Amino acid sequence: MADARPGGAPTVLRMVLGKRLQDLREKAGLSYEDAGRALDVTHATVRRMEKAEVGLKIPYVEKLLLTYGITEQEEIEGFLSLAREANRRGWWHRFRDVLPEWFSAFVSLEGEANLIRAYEPHYIPGLLQTPAYARAVLRAGQPHASDDEIDRLVALRIERQSLLTKADAPVLWVVMDETVLRRPIGGPGVMREQVDRLIDAMSMPNVRLQLMPFAAGPHPAMYGPFHIFRFPIQELPDIAYTESLLGGVYFDQRDDVSAFLEALDRMCAQALPAHTTEGYLGGIRKEI
Repeated sequence: MADARPGGAPTVLRMVLGKRLQDLREKAGLSYEDAGRALDVTHATVRRMEKAEVGLKIPYVEKLLLTYGITEQEEIEGFLSLAREANRRGWWHRFRDVLPEWFSAFVSLEGEANLIRAYEPHYIPGLLQTPAYARAVLRAGQPHASDDEIDRLVALRIERQSLLTKADAPVLWVVMDETVLRRPIGGPGVMREQVDRLIDAMSMPNVRLQLMPFAAGPHPAMYGPFHIFRFPIQELPDIAYTESLLGGVYFDQRDDVSAFLEALDRMCAQALPAHTTEGYLGGIRKEI
């Protein structure tokens, strides 16, 4: 999955439709160049549409469908209706003043996934942070931001958390390093409240937390945090995400994602099981 900034952060539906256009083109035996000539654009434009790097221009989509041999008007109208929906801005667009474009894609993926797996060596995962903990983390990471900007980022983070309690909530399965709980953030009161939040979250049927204790020694993902998103949509592959100081990187190639999955599977076997993690959290809570 390429950087999506030129066309705005892609919605999951836009990725799906791009993949469908690719499948239709390949089934018709046409190249990028062939499709580009039909639209009177460069082959790169067609490729970017298929990779969800640009919005789906409705006239272009309709012309491509006809070029690929789709002639049933009902089928064309159905595809165009989905394309219009895919081009709509997500709910997070109202936070565009503080939300980096590269992270907008993350929020879209998070909202459409039915399984979110992650390894976190530094902080409590954003979907499980309390407002006070989130504020302390955001302030540390963005020391030059105004109080209003931090308030907006906290509000965005809390609104993201609503997906865990919706009717079709995804499964959240996280492995956290013990460092996450030992690093004091925001003071003892903030940390106690945050650990209580984690303990409460473990009673949710769709949340599974495992702790990687110091005593477990080295493990396959000591290089940094990552997420893996899985979707209920057949056309969309698993997508892995890593983050650095300057932005995020998304991977959707099978071999790349498999490397993340293998590392996480090994870590889940090495970490404390969920029922033991809950007791461990209780012990840490008493020490704070």
